[in-house]
Amino acid sequence: MIAGEKIRVLIVDDSAVVRQVLTRELSKASDIEVVGTAPDPYVARDKIISLMPDVMTLDIEMPRMDGLTFLRKIMKHKPIPTIVVSSLTPKGSDMAMDALAAGAVDVLCKSGAAHSVGDTAAVLIEQIRAAAKVNMRRLQSMVQSSHESHSPLAALRRTTHQILAIGASTGGTVAIEVVLRQMPVNCPGIVMVQHMPETFTSSYAKRLNDVCAIEVREAKDGDRVLPGLALLAPGNFHMRLVRNGAVYQVQMDQTPRVHYQRPAVDNLFESVAYCAGSNVVAAVLTGMGKDGAKGLLQIRQAGGRTIAQDEASCVVYGMPAEAVKLGAAEFQLPLDKISAHALSLIEPG
Repeated sequence: MIAGEKIRVLIVDDSAVVRQVLTRELSKASDIEVVGTAPDPYVARDKIISLMPDVMTLDIEMPRMDGLTFLRKIMKHKPIPTIVVSSLTPKGSDMAMDALAAGAVDVLCKSGAAHSVGDTAAVLIEQIRAAAKVNMRRLQSMVQSSHESHSPLAALRRTTHQILAIGASTGGTVAIEVVLRQMPVNCPGIVMVQHMPETFTSSYAKRLNDVCAIEVREAKDGDRVLPGLALLAPGNFHMRLVRNGAVYQVQMDQTPRVHYQRPAVDNLFESVAYCAGSNVVAAVLTGMGKDGAKGLLQIRQAGGRTIAQDEASCVVYGMPAEAVKLGAAEFQLPLDKISAHALSLIEPG
């Protein structure tokens, strides 16, 4: 899209009420224009061709053709930044994860009652703004790379009490997978935030656990941070690091959103800086906005080592760019080099 122009959005949902509510709420944003709606993928296909939208919102469970099948077809023939709007059900969550693996850029929870969809409008507006900036060619390349085999790096010669902290947003589901696939089974404990709604984080963690050598799971209050384990902040909860004697643990809370997000990267990083200081290597990956930049700076000021994903490998160079502007990032690296470099900072030589 051309700078200064409105973001043209197509809404695809089989519920007429949802289409009406989303159209009304999105139209309140001065930089967004809903150019059309569609009740199913067949109508959506024709409108994509005729209206040329910049972003599409897509329901998953629809008649005639499910949203996932449609998304795969679109990504193959005419890629468009797509936000999945799905219900809060295990089935919906799993299908949304499949959609992200197929190239969707973000997911949003659909409220139980169609008329209350407007309650999530502020989040959706921010997601649309981020999606409009997505480099689809780069995202598709990352998705393809994530489907290929990635062997873990060589095991560390010794385990340490250090911690790896990771924060990501738009494009981060794929980016985090690339980083974690390379981690050896005795890597330091990992704590991470990916902007994602509740229930979706559980499905995402399970999928990562299936493809990584290390254990990955959605964090629970009081979980210990252990070598070879990656803990993902649960949706709708901030996650913070705390220290209990010589043991690192995580705690959850539902304090107000930060940068429109809960969990927020800044909350995690600030607690990591306070509790672990120089025992931390932290990385901000692809994503829209400023979340994580301030916290990364605090980690660096506390003696930790800090990394930002470079612009050339980002799907959206927002969060890493803000970290660089603040002087928070000691290193700027391509995505596929982050794991090895993080481990080298933990175990030099």
